[in-house]
Amino acid sequence: MSGVIRPAVAEDAEVLQAIETQADALLIASLGAPEWPPAGDGAERLATPGFVLVLEDPSDSSPVGFVHVLDADGHAHLEQLSVLPSSGRQGFGRRLVSAALDAARERGYTRMTLRTFAEIPWNAPFYASCGFLESIPETPFQRGLVDTETSLGLDRYGRRVQMTVEL
Repeated sequence: MSGVIRPAVAEDAEVLQAIETQADALLIASLGAPEWPPAGDGAERLATPGFVLVLEDPSDSSPVGFVHVLDADGHAHLEQLSVLPSSGRQGFGRRLVSAALDAARERGYTRMTLRTFAEIPWNAPFYASCGFLESIPETPFQRGLVDTETSLGLDRYGRRVQMTVEL
């Protein structure tokens, strides 16, 4: 379960998108979703306000996962957590969430939010085990996420929830 967690750099842009695409394939299969939004563009992730952390495989230093945290409405929002399915179930996701919480605290944030599926084991139940609790969208950004999810039809695949942790 070792491996280095470091800030993402421009050279990571393509691999971020590839990791998310592979991780999404697992979610899409679990949901039986015939339509799914494409993975986020890695370069765009790196250009948005906030931060991206990458976890490298301990054996060869290749990226196997990342966490993207946005600066939204004055607090941290965990936009994406992706780990390669071949590297799953090794604690990498938990390490990335922990590193993101630490980095957000160091940047002066007092809470972190996210949106996820309520019943997928590696979604809301996983985040609950990291200290996140279900919450109500309060800010324009958070309500906008609900609107975006609705327009994408994500709710047809299961209940979506917001979760928050105090830092």
